[in-house]
Amino acid sequence: MGLNIVTLVGRVGGDPDVKYFESGSVVCNLTLAVNRRTRNSDQPDWFSLEIWGKTAEIAANYVRKGSLIGVTGALKFDYWKDRSTGVDRSKPVIRVERLDLLGSKRDNEAPMTDGYGDEEF
Repeated sequence: MGLNIVTLVGRVGGDPDVKYFESGSVVCNLTLAVNRRTRNSDQPDWFSLEIWGKTAEIAANYVRKGSLIGVTGALKFDYWKDRSTGVDRSKPVIRVERLDLLGSKRDNEAPMTDGYGDEEF
């Protein structure tokens, strides 16, 4: 039996890169910064995310740079040969199965108001 589950919560590093295929499939690629607490400061770990299908369309429509999201998926590795050097390369990628929209950086920085638009509380 194997188990390959990754759960992350962090902020999106850039706007989604969305590709539509003639087959009707859609893929969305994102980077995610997740703070790792150290003794001196929080250091972000960066993860590459790959999202397919309906979840990719949701990400394309609602996720932007700075958005706070949660993801659950599986770790995989992409392999390729570097075109200029011919060296074999690889990188870890999280294939997202579940996406939770937790808010955006702008939402967290906006002052709270009483609903009339000019009072902070």
